[in-house]
Amino acid sequence: MHPREGGAPALRKGLCVLNYLASRATPQSAATIARELGLPRSTTYDLLTELAAAGFAVHIASQRLWGLGVSAFEVGTAYLRQEPLERVARPILHQLAAKVSMTAHLGVLHGAQTLYVVKEKPTSNFRPPTLVTEVGVRLPSHLTATGLAILAFLPAAQVRALLPGTDSFVDRTGRGARSLPELRRSLAATRRSGWAVEDGLVSAGMASVAAPVFDHRSMAVASIGVTFAHLCQPTPARLATSESATNVPADAQTPCDQRWPELAATVQAATAAVTAALGGHSPV
Repeated sequence: MHPREGGAPALRKGLCVLNYLASRATPQSAATIARELGLPRSTTYDLLTELAAAGFAVHIASQRLWGLGVSAFEVGTAYLRQEPLERVARPILHQLAAKVSMTAHLGVLHGAQTLYVVKEKPTSNFRPPTLVTEVGVRLPSHLTATGLAILAFLPAAQVRALLPGTDSFVDRTGRGARSLPELRRSLAATRRSGWAVEDGLVSAGMASVAAPVFDHRSMAVASIGVTFAHLCQPTPARLATSESATNVPADAQTPCDQRWPELAATVQAATAAVTAALGGHSPV
């Protein structure tokens, strides 16, 4: 990412160097940083020296490399302490739950599991069904709509690292992906549509629709989903689709499924609002 013109150019260039260091798994040479960012070497050295003086960079003199300093870690942990994702998402989830009269939740990946961090119930007199998606609960990501919505936008290698073998694919109701190739087909469908659905994979008689939240790097960092009772009997074609946790195609929908795309659009509006509030943007 090359520094843009305008504003405070020195600050902008310094932040670009800091972001570059944060995006690399190992320390980098000043020459590499200068080349990748399109900066003069002298400017790069000056910026790195200032970042090091403030604790945001560290110079490994023996290897002639530069890496992140402890101040970068402190800023990152301070960000987490303030729970910005949860604070931003909560009022949006509250509005979503009220609009669709369903329970809405925010989930993140915790290893190969979906961790629920925010839950909002509808404010109407309608009493939503009791759900397993309480705050703090973890469920297999390949079975939840919230998990599938995130997994679909992760690099293939990361998905493989999270779910490497058939023993990674636990089963709750006898439905859902049983292998990585099957999951990949499901994720491809989710990626095309932009939203995920699970029908009875977590709890029989319940379904969920979810869409991802993106950060400033267009990475899926969370997802928002709504869960509802879904009691109709699926057709054989839709049953086969549900067993692989894919989005339900139009020709396999039963009448009670017909609201799902409409519901997904409402959920996507909520995720777009959270993404924008976080300074993120969708990759598509």
